[in-house]
Amino acid sequence: MSAPARSPQDLSDTISGGVGDSPLRPDGTLKVRGEFAYASDLWHENMLWGATLRSPHPHARVLAIDVSAALAEPGVHAVLTHEDVPGENAYGLKHRDTPVLAEDLVRYQGEPVALIAADHPEIARQALKKIHVEYEVLEPVTDPERAAHDETLPKLHPGGNLVRHQRIVKGDPAAKADVVVSGVYEIGMQDQAFLGPEAGLAVPDEDGGVDLYLATQWLHVDQKQTAHALGLPPEKVRLTLSGVGGAFGGREDLSMQVHSCMLALRTGRPVKMSYNREESFFGHVHRHPARMYYEHGATREGELVYVRARLYFDGGAYASKTPVVVGNGTTLSVGPYNVPNAHIEGWGVYSNNPTCGAMRGLGAVQPTYAYESQMDKLAAALGMDPAELRIRNALSEGSTTVTGQVVDFPAPVGELVQRVRDLPLPPENDDADILRLPGGAANTTHGEGVVRGVGYGVTIKNISYAEGLDDYSTARVRLEVLGGEPVALVHTAAAEVGQGLVTVQQQIARTELGVQRVTLHPHDTSVGDAGSSSASRQTYVTGGAVRNACLAVAERVYALAARRLGVSPDGLGLSGGKLTAADGAVLADLAELLGDEVVEETREYHHRRTYPLDPETGQGNAHVQYGFSAHRAVVDVDTELGLIKVVQLDCAQDVGKAVNPDAVLGQIHGGSAQGLGLAVMEEIQVSGGVVRNPSFTDYLIPTILDMPPMTVDVLERPDPHAPYGVRGVGEPPTISATPAIANAIRAATGLALPRVPVKPEHITGT
Repeated sequence: MSAPARSPQDLSDTISGGVGDSPLRPDGTLKVRGEFAYASDLWHENMLWGATLRSPHPHARVLAIDVSAALAEPGVHAVLTHEDVPGENAYGLKHRDTPVLAEDLVRYQGEPVALIAADHPEIARQALKKIHVEYEVLEPVTDPERAAHDETLPKLHPGGNLVRHQRIVKGDPAAKADVVVSGVYEIGMQDQAFLGPEAGLAVPDEDGGVDLYLATQWLHVDQKQTAHALGLPPEKVRLTLSGVGGAFGGREDLSMQVHSCMLALRTGRPVKMSYNREESFFGHVHRHPARMYYEHGATREGELVYVRARLYFDGGAYASKTPVVVGNGTTLSVGPYNVPNAHIEGWGVYSNNPTCGAMRGLGAVQPTYAYESQMDKLAAALGMDPAELRIRNALSEGSTTVTGQVVDFPAPVGELVQRVRDLPLPPENDDADILRLPGGAANTTHGEGVVRGVGYGVTIKNISYAEGLDDYSTARVRLEVLGGEPVALVHTAAAEVGQGLVTVQQQIARTELGVQRVTLHPHDTSVGDAGSSSASRQTYVTGGAVRNACLAVAERVYALAARRLGVSPDGLGLSGGKLTAADGAVLADLAELLGDEVVEETREYHHRRTYPLDPETGQGNAHVQYGFSAHRAVVDVDTELGLIKVVQLDCAQDVGKAVNPDAVLGQIHGGSAQGLGLAVMEEIQVSGGVVRNPSFTDYLIPTILDMPPMTVDVLERPDPHAPYGVRGVGEPPTISATPAIANAIRAATGLALPRVPVKPEHITGT
């Protein structure tokens, strides 16, 4: 018996907060009030505190470890070394080359050597001083270019010091050009500078396994590596995401995961580990420093003829994401430009510097700074406007990248440059307003020697995993009636690291199921893998999985309606908590239709296939999607004091589809701030393998006074291959902001400035 249809006008209970809206974040109010629980807030009855002994040397042989005095300390329950690792004493994201605890060698300052569990964190810290380690100090390997080529240097790993070498050859690598410019560029080591330190709580279970609650970016890869080191099957190492205080790539590698589990399993009690700020600098990876040699050739009319480049990435002591950085760095090495001929080589190497791995803009930040510096240098040699040179050579849909891949989705690079170029410039400075001058409230200048410059930065960044890796996510969606109202429950293992993914998942469920109430299951490893919250991929891939699961749930609802109401399932829809016909007429209340029925479906989403690069030429369809952004920076520089003030930093970015417009703006503002930091202040200073500034006192990050006004121009050019047409948002603005600021400083000063961050002494020459 079919149900009588009601007119569409009866559909008054419409749904808000769907795709394209900007609903309130479910975690937002708690975070603003300071009431949100982060991993460092974890607590368990009868828990112990873990602490780590770290090497003071960047390179040394471990001759002996004596833990007896520490073990005898009152309140100490366990002291562990490499001999106590239950499984294999090795882990790693790409290469299993990183020891859980140092065995015969330490390869960087801060490498973990021993662990302690004690009744109180201070007891644990004091007991660390009682562990005696005898070292034979060795000469550190610190120069990445030498590490790539000099066979006389010590081999830091059995296979030598080379992690990956990649060559890209397109067209005629020996092509000639009318106008040629070259340069050598360097980028310092940047820290992710997340505010929440590494922390977690390991709780032993009666089945011999362990439950780990932690801040991370990728639950399942942590589970796999931790279980392997513990000698346990993965199902006995259960991970649950706790509150994450920022990540930006720094939580992709293991930190305290295996250590806390080892201590919990040894003592039979819950063990909490939480790093302080100094330890955090040693406890996670950083952005790869790089040295890059570039040569650009162009016609007299300003058309690029060739790019030749050599790029050296310092991976530090262990591989981490160095292979990916080399892959991204070389495939993105010529930027968002049409380049018919190229010869690119990239090396990622081991050294005794701090380990480097994933950080926002992975592998693209370094070459973008170099090739955008080159584009300004080339514009000057040609007598062209820098923006016009970029527009003339910009990639567009149908263009071919340096790897031979055809861009088969919108690529409005030229339009992005035009948009930021045409934005109004800020007014000239009022010298009476010292906050607007370089040095700001320090009152160091009153306008003497202050010059203004304008600069551009444009980038291309791959979105999601690449080079043939099967990139996917999993989502489980449950639909039922609670309290007389249809409610959806979304369960994924995707890490919310501050980017707003929790909101996006709710928005997609509201859109696809037409229900207002959407709750989120805790993110854990009891559901399938979601991959890492990195590579600007989660809205694309996990969003796609949530959408697929919702569509599967909806299909079952339509089948239920066909059975109970005698209607055809074709053309049915869900909107406003109602079941609707193809013409929009209301057929039934969803809550009444479901009754006691619970509908649950689990689905995966796999993006379209990518392929490995040709080992000789580097040609191939390595990437699934690209993100593009352009910045224009306006800076004032006090040339006498070397002080810099970024006056304005405008951005245009194509986001495909703004699933959450407010979150998009937040990502662009936040990414731009990190790019500003790299341009003028952020650097981990390393000398002889030793970190000189492991604190936020000496490692400077931008404050609200450093961030200038921003105009953000968001384009929505949907990618036909992506769910809702989305394009990754989080990374491109970080990448293009840095060269825009550096180019603006060059325009103001006329200096070459081949290195970032730009420091006062680079400007004053003192």
